[in-house]
Amino acid sequence: MDIRKIKKLIEMLEESQLSEIEITEGEESIRLTRGAPSTSASAPLLTQPVAPVSVPVEAAPVHAPQPAVPAPTPEVTQTLDAAGTVCSPMVGTFYASPNPDSKPYVEIGSRVSVGDTLCMIEAMKIFNHVDAEVSGVVKKILKSSGDPVEYGETLFVIEEDGS
Repeated sequence: MDIRKIKKLIEMLEESQLSEIEITEGEESIRLTRGAPSTSASAPLLTQPVAPVSVPVEAAPVHAPQPAVPAPTPEVTQTLDAAGTVCSPMVGTFYASPNPDSKPYVEIGSRVSVGDTLCMIEAMKIFNHVDAEVSGVVKKILKSSGDPVEYGETLFVIEEDGS
């Protein structure tokens, strides 16, 4: 195989997002792997990259139990999910006002009625209004504009009229 072809293959590998190139011409073959210190046409290199690849695959399950750590968060929101709390109906971004220059829909101490808009949640470039389901006074606002929110996460605490 011509050295110019090999140099061209190296350039192609560096300029692309490929992690590996393997070319065979007749009895000659070459495998280039991103990050490998050298290239060779011998078969042992074929087994060497396979071993490091299997290590991250085995290491991946170590990361799987870690997402279980946030599991208590939904339990916390469920305990807060009592009468007078307003929870996010979707995953998205919380906005307290219709635009950055305007006043928020509600503030702590605001009186709200059923159907009043409390905030907006942007999900997939669509702005969804979150309305009060109870009448009362806003006691807590748990998010600020621009904060990410999860489904079921408590956004507001409203002290209901007559409570």
